[in-house]
Amino acid sequence: MEYRSHRSYQGFSLGAIGFLIVTNIIVFFGTFINPYLVDLFGFTPDSFLQRPWTIVTNLFIHGGFAHIFGNMLSLFFFGRYLLELVGERKFLIIYFVGGILGNIFYMLAATSIFRQILPPFLEASPSSIVIGASGAVFAVGGALTVLQPNLRVFIFPIPAPIPLWVAVIGGF
Repeated sequence: MEYRSHRSYQGFSLGAIGFLIVTNIIVFFGTFINPYLVDLFGFTPDSFLQRPWTIVTNLFIHGGFAHIFGNMLSLFFFGRYLLELVGERKFLIIYFVGGILGNIFYMLAATSIFRQILPPFLEASPSSIVIGASGAVFAVGGALTVLQPNLRVFIFPIPAPIPLWVAVIGGF
């Protein structure tokens, strides 16, 4: 008796979203064990030219359990739907380009004339360490919003579904 035919077994695969979530969790525990990794892989506008890899590596560093939980939960729910719409390759492009652009916009806000005109709650410092996948996750949510603006989603603690565009703008 055979439980699985050899041809039908595809093997275990995390896929793009699973890979990103697992990598973020592993790095999170790594930074918990060795906090110096935050300094090494976090993005700092002042030191970008000396450490250019940080414009990508900071997407895998998070500052606490709530930070990583919120980002990975949003990535899982929004990402699954977007992945079905655009495929894995385009999904990864949206994710990484969105995260990198988020870092570039932060760097511009922290090091240019924009620094003087930003409201205090958006203050950006060129010497601060920027961490997290929020820019990448917002890119995923933004792309999904453009493709499916009237998709209805549940956002805790709101007891009724709301349009995705409202949830994304509200989260921003």
